[in-house]
Parts: sequence; C-alpha cells; structure tokens
Amino acid sequence: MNKTELVDAVAEGSGVSKKDAGAVIDAMFDVVMSSVGSGEKVTIPGVISFEQVDRKARKGFNPQTKEPIDIPASKAVKITAGSRLKAAAKG
Repeated sequence: MNKTELVDAVAEGSGVSKKDAGAVIDAMFDVVMSSVGSGEKVTIPGVISFEQVDRKARKGFNPQTKEPIDIPASKAVKITAGSRLKAAAKG
C-alpha cells in the first residue's frame, strides 16, 4: 500500500475527505519525526513504537580493499511492532 492508497482507505474508513485524511496523516508523521528527532519515544499501544537509539563507534572494513575503517558513533531510529500488529501479520 502506498501513501495514496493509505489516504484513500483512511478517508473512506473515517468518512472525511481525502484532503483532510492526507493532512492528518502528514501531520501525524511530522509529529513522530520531530518527537523522535528530539529523543522522545512515540508509542501507539499495541500497534507500533518509534524511538531514537545511539549506535556506538566501531571498527569496520572496506569490502573492496579489505582496509580497516573507523565507523563513528551515530543515532538511528528503532521501530518496534506492537502485539496487535504482530497478530495481524500472523493472520
């Protein structure tokens, strides 16, 4: 399902216009991105959670030259499926 199909499904399921449904979806993801970007965890109980995690610096290697390289510490996003989403995926 792409974004257009998601907007159509949300509009139909909620009885609002496609424009309004698209605006709500965009606003939701803007809030998730800004919250996770500032280090806050966002959880929709039973469905999904988003959180910022720190990755430690580590040693790696260039696969072409086999030369060792230092990979710096960074931040990443961890997305975890909730129990209801996992159950839906199982069928």
